[in-house]
Amino acid sequence: MHDHRKLGRELGLFDTDPLIGAGLPYWLPDGAAVRHILEEYIRTAERRAGYRHVYSPVLGKRELYEISGHWSHYSDDMFPPMDLGGEQVVLRPSLCPHHAVIYRSRSHSYRELPLRMAELGGMYRSELSGVLGGLTRVRSIQLNDAHIFCTPDQVAEEARAALELIGAAYRALGISAARYRLSLPGAGGKYVDDPAMWQRSTALLTEVLDRSGVPYEAAEGEAAFYGPKIDVQVADGAGRESTLSTVQIDFHQPVRFDLHYIGADGAKHRPVMVHRSIIGSVERAVAHLIEAHGGALPAWLAPTQVAILPVSGAELPAAEALARQCADLGLRAEIAGPERGTLGARIREARLAPCQAVIGAREAAEGHVALRLRDGTRLEPQPADEVLARIAALVDAHSIELRA
Repeated sequence: MHDHRKLGRELGLFDTDPLIGAGLPYWLPDGAAVRHILEEYIRTAERRAGYRHVYSPVLGKRELYEISGHWSHYSDDMFPPMDLGGEQVVLRPSLCPHHAVIYRSRSHSYRELPLRMAELGGMYRSELSGVLGGLTRVRSIQLNDAHIFCTPDQVAEEARAALELIGAAYRALGISAARYRLSLPGAGGKYVDDPAMWQRSTALLTEVLDRSGVPYEAAEGEAAFYGPKIDVQVADGAGRESTLSTVQIDFHQPVRFDLHYIGADGAKHRPVMVHRSIIGSVERAVAHLIEAHGGALPAWLAPTQVAILPVSGAELPAAEALARQCADLGLRAEIAGPERGTLGARIREARLAPCQAVIGAREAAEGHVALRLRDGTRLEPQPADEVLARIAALVDAHSIELRA
């Protein structure tokens, strides 16, 4: 069983400091590389699926969250308002109110729908100090979020397509869902009081799950305050579950923000919002990846993809040339020279790198590398350009394999 808090610090991915504050981790260069690669993967997948990306501020007026319903249903999890120029502004706990405002800033025809709006944006939750830990429970969150504005007859297909995006991402990341959960409202006053709305949205999500063919369980008391959701649960080595990805159907906020589109009949109609997150928060996703892979991340996601190991100082020029070749191919390489110890010690130090390129006198003279893979496989010396081309192809394909 791996603990991402321990591994993440040992591998130089992230850390915390009391001076910055609890629940506010910072990312070190290797961790920042992992985060950047993951974010770019998500943005690319979203663009290919027809999403358009936006940026919105991490602050909003209190009134924004009063309209959305967050202030009345969710304020205990929000940071206190700040007085600014006679107005109260709040660190946002969610991106959906901003996206609703962006949608209504322009008139929309039914021909434009579904309109898929995505953002990797910051948000903040006022978590109690006792529940904070590593990257899994933090106060500053980078969320992979999106909102699809669609007609009622497009909802089921858009939610189903969102589940497919989640499945494809999990395959590329080398992780799997522990279970799918249909999260429903429970007792108490934290949910919007509209039984007909809840019945309609629950029926749609049930249809999506049934059509997708994934086994799922219903859980009362786990819904968002404005609607039910599909939660994709992952588990750590101890079997503890957390929600990584979600798909939600929302009839509530389009009413609160008076959203509409012009239908084929020329009249105004109310769109439906589908909220969906492929990997949830970047922090929680990276924490799960560290633990699921024991720090040995898939090659396309690893901070160092090729560890270059010259046997002696005489091979340093060849190692530097290989590093430049890697950079030209977009591969992340690091030279571990003899100043860092014996070859055996350096091989052990670089054990989590997917590929180790060993360069001895013969390899340097012939332009070859002797490749060692993370699983212990040793390959005969081969031309460097051929070796790197194969590695680059696996990386570009987001493969979890070490060789074709």
